[in-house]
Amino acid sequence: MAEASELLRRTPAFADLPDDQIAWFLSQSEDLPLKAGAAYARQGEPADAMFVLLEGEFQWRGELAGETFVRELKAGEVTGVLPFSRMKKFTLTGRALTDARVLRFPAALLPELVQKMPELASRLVGVMSDRIREATRFEQQRDRLAGLGKLSAGLAHELNNPASAAKRATSQLRDILKRVRDASLELGQRTLTAEQKSEIEKLEASLTQVDGPPPDPLAASALEDEIDSLLRSHGQNDLWQLAADLAHRNFKPELLEHLFATLDAGTARAALVRISSSVEIAGLLNEIESSTSRISDLVGAIKEYTFMDQAPVQNVDIVKTLETTLTILNHKLKHGVAVQRDYQKIPLRVNSFGSELNQIWTNIIDNAIDAMGGKGKLRVRTYREDQCVVVEIADDGPGISPEVQPHIFEPFFTTKGVGEGTGLGLDTVQRIVKKHRGNIQVNSKPGDTRFQIWLPLAEGSN
Repeated sequence: MAEASELLRRTPAFADLPDDQIAWFLSQSEDLPLKAGAAYARQGEPADAMFVLLEGEFQWRGELAGETFVRELKAGEVTGVLPFSRMKKFTLTGRALTDARVLRFPAALLPELVQKMPELASRLVGVMSDRIREATRFEQQRDRLAGLGKLSAGLAHELNNPASAAKRATSQLRDILKRVRDASLELGQRTLTAEQKSEIEKLEASLTQVDGPPPDPLAASALEDEIDSLLRSHGQNDLWQLAADLAHRNFKPELLEHLFATLDAGTARAALVRISSSVEIAGLLNEIESSTSRISDLVGAIKEYTFMDQAPVQNVDIVKTLETTLTILNHKLKHGVAVQRDYQKIPLRVNSFGSELNQIWTNIIDNAIDAMGGKGKLRVRTYREDQCVVVEIADDGPGISPEVQPHIFEPFFTTKGVGEGTGLGLDTVQRIVKKHRGNIQVNSKPGDTRFQIWLPLAEGSN
């Protein structure tokens, strides 16, 4: 078995250190042989040691905010509690993956280590910085994925509604087209004058091309009863759906009287069945058009939101990015949040990195919706101040307490419950704002919380 001192010198952090310092470190450490699967630290236990991995392969594994975190380590690495670390308990469990060997150095002796081995302490600070960056990247990635999951769920719902409506309308069209065909065949077998054909076609066209607003519900109900009574008076007792459709289109009953005066009962019925079916077809086609347009608008908003197929850095219209974000978040807004817009009429453009501005608006608006409990007034305002565009996003929620306000932009700070937030949202917002050479501030009191973001205008803006 190799000497511990020899193995320790192979560890980069201990390379080239004086012999007396190596000897002191070994005298204060415990040399631990480990079997494969054995734990050298356990999640939740007091963080009371630093470990130097001399031989073998190792792994840290555990749950961080509901997510599984795994990190592989090899001989030559230093882990556990490091100098100046604030760790109180181990956040993960460390195990040997193979037969292994570690040096266990008590955390209580770390202040003395800093005095006796200043070069090692400096190197370990670098190790700790790398570890913090790795943990931050993990949290940021998890935060992005969580945000993406929330947006995806909402967008899936938003897309599913019009898609289902279009599918349902398409299915109904098959049955109605059969009715139109049968009614047209029956009319074709009857001897009709040119005037009678013209009367049927004119009535059908007038009903399928109505663009005006429908009557109010009470007026529509009264009109439906009047049309249904008229149909029944002419022996048509099962055309209630036609009565409803005609009433919805504000149809005048006297036009029906004219049809019955022009045609015999059998021909009038065939004509009414075809007209009724044509009216339904027109309504279903409008529904399909509206649904597919909504899907198209959402897809377009997604492309705008992600800046898909566009240059990563470009001049963007601030209002356009805000409207895109509001479209993407519509699934959260439409259940009780009223959006009040106050945009400067002259376009204000900012040189932006891809979709990062949308990340700012998403984080702030999403927080505002949550703060209001999903019901309230969201105010979005833009204006120019010197060479900057100012975006103000405000809500009428309960506000941010004075104790919390100084900390809202700190990494990992969150007031949400476990699993509801990582605390990286506003930290991410602040980093993106600074990346754009901008500034952000918040003013909050009960009923009025305002985030204001200053961003430099792109060159050439009016």
